[in-house]
Amino acid sequence: MLFVELALIRWAGENVVYLSFFANFVLLGSFLGIGIGFLRASRGRPIYRWTPALLATLIGLTAVFPVEIDRTGDGLIYFGEYAKSGLPAWVVLPLLFIAVAAVMAAIADGTARLFGLFEPLVAYRLDILGAIAGTTAFAVLAFLEVPPIVWGVVAAALMVALIGERDLILAGWITVFLGVLLWTSFSGSQWSPYYRIETEEVGGTVHIGVNGIPHQAITSVEDRLALEPIYQEPYLRYHDGTPESVLIIGAGNGTDVAIALANGVGSVDAVEIDPVLYSLGEQRHPDRPYQDPRVEVIIDDGRAFMQRTDERYDMVLYALPDSLTLVSGQANLRLESYLFTVESLERVRELLTDGGVFAMYNYYREEWLIERLARMLGETFGVAPCVQVIGEESGLAVLMASKDPAAIDCPIEATFAAGPSAAEPVTDDKPFLYLDESRVPTIYLGAVILVLVASVLGVRVFGGPFRGYRLYIDLFFMGAAFLLLETKTVVQFSLLFGSTWFVNALVFGGILLSVLAAIEVAKSRRLPEPPVLYSLLVVALIVAWAVPPTWLLTLDGPARFAAGTALAFAPVFVANLIFAQRFKDTASSTTAFGVNLLGAMVGGVLEYAAIWLGYRWLTVMVALLYLAALWSWRLNERAPRAARASSAGS
Repeated sequence: MLFVELALIRWAGENVVYLSFFANFVLLGSFLGIGIGFLRASRGRPIYRWTPALLATLIGLTAVFPVEIDRTGDGLIYFGEYAKSGLPAWVVLPLLFIAVAAVMAAIADGTARLFGLFEPLVAYRLDILGAIAGTTAFAVLAFLEVPPIVWGVVAAALMVALIGERDLILAGWITVFLGVLLWTSFSGSQWSPYYRIETEEVGGTVHIGVNGIPHQAITSVEDRLALEPIYQEPYLRYHDGTPESVLIIGAGNGTDVAIALANGVGSVDAVEIDPVLYSLGEQRHPDRPYQDPRVEVIIDDGRAFMQRTDERYDMVLYALPDSLTLVSGQANLRLESYLFTVESLERVRELLTDGGVFAMYNYYREEWLIERLARMLGETFGVAPCVQVIGEESGLAVLMASKDPAAIDCPIEATFAAGPSAAEPVTDDKPFLYLDESRVPTIYLGAVILVLVASVLGVRVFGGPFRGYRLYIDLFFMGAAFLLLETKTVVQFSLLFGSTWFVNALVFGGILLSVLAAIEVAKSRRLPEPPVLYSLLVVALIVAWAVPPTWLLTLDGPARFAAGTALAFAPVFVANLIFAQRFKDTASSTTAFGVNLLGAMVGGVLEYAAIWLGYRWLTVMVALLYLAALWSWRLNERAPRAARASSAGS
């Protein structure tokens, strides 16, 4: 179940253009489907055997009808070339959400029917062990950079083994499912841990597209500067001729590195998060920048590298680090989000030598985004930055800043003069660079409304009357709270250790191991009464809220890991002690688990509140939801025994 969920999050984000920017859209569909699958398992005929057919339909839908949406407007910026193609977003996205929910409901139907064969905690333990296996397997496949056909083979093998039937219809649907994956997997694409990458050589230039969007081009220094001279501006404006040492964040295929070398730079630290993009540059760049002995390549998250390095640089350069993808399917964070915060720019300032210069360039699209970045640079460095806008429509611009006003040869007309602006500075707590205001964009609100309406209808139609779930309302609140807690953990580890796929996989693995540990403790020991456990959880959440991430970032690597792990996983462990204690006494484990998963889906919707409140305040929301769970539990305990039995039976 979890393996297919992770595969669908990855597949949809890489085949439905810009779906990656809908945060946890596929994840919410997965939770809705799993919840419905558990709720209907005791009410209807088995539907698990239809999983291959539903998967084939979903894969075909995304492969044949990709959708592109407008990259700007509504206070939200998308990068990449824009051209309408396929069906409109308002058609494909609802279909995709429903299709994901249907696939996961079918798998969950089979899981739920097995749940009833075991005691609740035994079933939950087996479920978590399977989740750990699914997460580990998908992480290994991501590391090996294998195409989706391999994901499909793993999923199909599991389905055949579990369904156990060998009829021609089932075999036919599995063949269709694998056939569609085979067709898409061998279409000239490479699969990095982050992207579906395609290359095309035209006139000596290798064009690189990621997830269906033109992203980079491999070309010589001479051709690049002839087309976009802005790449040369940081070196032309550098006060002392040529910087000796340069740090390049977002080195990509190596063009920015090659330009630095062509300007006579003594040494370059080139940081790139995607190993396949680096490999393409190493193999195909005509100037061979990555083979130059002056260059050291670091495959890592840019912010994470800056936090741990002790080197000082004459120039730090952000070289178009727009990732076009999210950290995970669970949080509204792009890979580069933590590069463009006040705290990150302060770290850049610390890394510069006396007279050192920071520069960044990109097609920023909107005037308000350029102004926001310029204001942040001015406040961080204490000196008005140099801002040169080359392309008015595209927002092509280079921004430079230094602690020393004489470090940049900036034309008077390019010296930034701050004016009134509604765009707030971006912080580690609210790292939403591409939103001009602290509000949920209309396009996101539409997705949230779709999720909620589909959930209410789906649960009512397939799960039966809502009154049958009153006994488990506390588990609903627990699900919502735990999803927010999980999201907060993913976000915090991305800040502390980098937004890489490896860190993300470790976090999910750690969460699942914490859940498993709580189950084992609940099975082997007598736990305190729920009010005591809830009190411990609230204390753990208060401590996690009180310790600011800025303090954790000041610690060295081992100390940061120890402190970050303790603060993040202590609440996770206690929360799962509460859940395990409650779950082992449920009258219907399938209904209880289904209600809990629907609560998790609502928690995913509540994650959007971070746009208003910031991620730190999600901890307060988690505490309030757990207190609501405690209150609900007390109400159920005080209800007459006959009423509770009637509710459980319904």
